[in-house]
Amino acid sequence: MKEIEKNLNGKGLKIGIVQSRFNPEVCEGLLGACRSQLVQCGVAEDDITLATVPGALEIPLVLLHMAESEKFDALIALGAVIRGDTYHFEVVSNESARCVNEVQLACGVPVANAILTTDTDEQAIVRMNVKGSEAAEVAIEMANLLRGLA
Repeated sequence: MKEIEKNLNGKGLKIGIVQSRFNPEVCEGLLGACRSQLVQCGVAEDDITLATVPGALEIPLVLLHMAESEKFDALIALGAVIRGDTYHFEVVSNESARCVNEVQLACGVPVANAILTTDTDEQAIVRMNVKGSEAAEVAIEMANLLRGLA
């Protein structure tokens, strides 16, 4: 049996990041952790492209354009949707997740989804470093996995 092993070597990979500017403290924390982990795994700073958007619902459109450009081996979605007093939380959470997933399935470019959905600001702050780092590793692992299947 041929087994493709986990590969977190980011050398030579081109990574695109789309980050929401809404909830800036959390989103900047996600970005810092993500960028740091990408570099630690060997992705060159010049091979990382960052695009920012107003909020989580705008992330999938930019991901789609990046995926269709064929310039990226993997993409990362960074954002924070924090529960408020209205149903809007569910709409934004569900639709952003669904559309992010649709991008990777439609284009064949892996997308690591690190759009946090939490009940409180405090929960988001606790999760931002771990989830930002995990998103970087997911993007690298999936890009390498797809290369191994080619």
